[in-house]
Amino acid sequence: MSVLTDLIYGGSNAVAGLTEGAVNDAIAKYGADKEIAFPDTAYFFPTIYAATGVKVKTLGDLTACVGVLKSLITNEEDLGQALNAGLATAVGAEIIEGLKYAEGGDPYAEDSGIGFVPDPIIRSLGVPLVTGDIPGVAVVLGKAEAAADVANVVKDYQSKGIMTFLVGDVIEQCAEGGVKMGLEFRVVPLGHDVTSVIHVVTVAIRAALIFGNVQPGDLGGLLDYTKNRVPAFVNTFGAIDAVVVSAGAGAIALGFPVVVDIDLGENQVPGALESVCDHAETVKKSLELRNIKIKATELPIPVAFAAAFEGEIIRKSDMKAEFWSGKNPTAELVLMKEMAEVEDHKISIVGPDLDSGETDFALATYVEVAGKKMQADFEAVIERKIHAWFNYMEGVMHTGQRNQIRIRVSNGAYEAGLRLKDFAEVLYNMIMNEFDAVVDKCQVTLITEKAEVQKFLDEVAMPRYAARDDRLSSMTDESVDRFYTCILCQSFAPAHCCVVTPERLGLCGAVSWLDAKATNELDPNGPCQPIMKEGCIDERTGRYETVNKMVEEATHGAVEAVTLYSILEDPMTSCGCFECICGIEPASNGFVVVNREYKGMTPAGMTFGELASCTGGGVQTPGYMGHGRHFISSKKFIYAEGGIERIVWMPKELKDDVGARLNATAKELYGIENFTDYIADETICTEVEDLMDFLTEKGHPVLAMEPLM
Repeated sequence: MSVLTDLIYGGSNAVAGLTEGAVNDAIAKYGADKEIAFPDTAYFFPTIYAATGVKVKTLGDLTACVGVLKSLITNEEDLGQALNAGLATAVGAEIIEGLKYAEGGDPYAEDSGIGFVPDPIIRSLGVPLVTGDIPGVAVVLGKAEAAADVANVVKDYQSKGIMTFLVGDVIEQCAEGGVKMGLEFRVVPLGHDVTSVIHVVTVAIRAALIFGNVQPGDLGGLLDYTKNRVPAFVNTFGAIDAVVVSAGAGAIALGFPVVVDIDLGENQVPGALESVCDHAETVKKSLELRNIKIKATELPIPVAFAAAFEGEIIRKSDMKAEFWSGKNPTAELVLMKEMAEVEDHKISIVGPDLDSGETDFALATYVEVAGKKMQADFEAVIERKIHAWFNYMEGVMHTGQRNQIRIRVSNGAYEAGLRLKDFAEVLYNMIMNEFDAVVDKCQVTLITEKAEVQKFLDEVAMPRYAARDDRLSSMTDESVDRFYTCILCQSFAPAHCCVVTPERLGLCGAVSWLDAKATNELDPNGPCQPIMKEGCIDERTGRYETVNKMVEEATHGAVEAVTLYSILEDPMTSCGCFECICGIEPASNGFVVVNREYKGMTPAGMTFGELASCTGGGVQTPGYMGHGRHFISSKKFIYAEGGIERIVWMPKELKDDVGARLNATAKELYGIENFTDYIADETICTEVEDLMDFLTEKGHPVLAMEPLM
């Protein structure tokens, strides 16, 4: 037997023994009927569920799983068989980690890692993964000989937007090296035990179930999906033992190459297991092995610039300066001008800068663009990107848009030399980089003189916002001659295609009709293709010959027909990264709407995760539909089934967020005042009997509507 396979089998057999002993001990302590589950997932023990279809619900269910685990370890002198033994190690690691949750509570409360990654987090990563904001996933484990080596590697991944998960002593080493950690920084410590690596494995596996419509029990389909659609890889630091090698074999079986920083000599497997002893080459080799291409953005600013910093929170105690509409006038405006009116790369700062000694500032961010192919409709598309671009600067936090914004600059960013001209440079460079197909010239003016900001707001910004709102409010599905496809998510959900209309944005909430139009202008062969609005078959459900033809082509025949306005008849497919899901509630003759942030139970008898498992992956499930938040208040929301009058329940946070727009739509369509008062939430009820009592007490209009089925 080779040294490599000997190590793999040694580790797999060791984990199998530990797993069997741990399961037997747990059953002896709690009993076979003791319920067991990872938190906030609809996929039970995800590795076991995906590979075998077995739904682990009790400790007793694990006994058979141990048998399956042991059957994968053949001890045969064959690399393929050894890799299967690596999958056995993954199963064992999942069981051992799952047993940590047997007593309830958070077993990682005293650890510097987070342990299991809940389903909603995976869904929230869907959009940045498909757009390339997160171009890959790194698993970094072990203990480096020098802490600076692993810290530098992780910082490099962070600067490139790579999502990085840490296992072992590298967590403390990265902290020591000044790496900013947390989900918001895309560097996530999982735990110190090597078995905690399973928590990133289950992220990849649930991606296959959530986005790819891989069916539980289809091991071949699972391995094909993780290999070809999940851009993950592993880096190990320091000495490796048999268990680490076996875990690495499991990663290789899933299609994730492993790079180690010790010399494996002839035990290397080209393309799958390679040695890189020069840490300066680790990142380059890892990305090459996974064929991850990074589009570098070099900016002339004194702080790091990467999508990994988008979620950074700047606390008041660490704040050098703040621009906040709650204290001072603010505005962000992108305006199209004639070519002669714009001086390319002109940057103007009007008023005090960050080094003026002040803390609270007014701020007008005024960007003027010109281009032969530029259109006024693209102004707002570019303008919304300001939020992301400012957040990409390390030490800068941005929230809001238009005239309601808040920007904080940290002491560290200021000390590094960050000034307002750097904000302007970011805008200029990113606009000319991302919108070069329509923008030929760009100039940026930042105004901090309070009186001048107020004047700009009153005379320029607010009138332009109002004009845009009037334009958008007049746009209906009937007022345009085309819709657009959006297949961005097909990199993860090959059978899914969104159809974006003026009154129905993409289910991720990030692509409006204007966004899709701009995307098509920027890239005519890209993910958003026009659908001429022809061949209406049924106005009530929104069924069009041209839509069906385009969707069938876009999904390579996986979906033959969709309706735009029905949830019961050929509903639009979902990829899995939807903001909300709407599901039927039979007793009330209505629908519940749930956002992915809500963790509790619904009157439909299912959590968000359980509802979401009914859809996603490009499948059509009548009665269930993923969608964006802002679609809820649309006149076209479940229009064919009676519209928003069918909504009977939604979480309070969601109801508060969409309430004003939803109430306005209900008043316009049905003359109902304060319609959200008729909608229950979790503070009122989560059981169907209590829901019916509430609806009856309120006289909800759904009670008088025709039966759905």
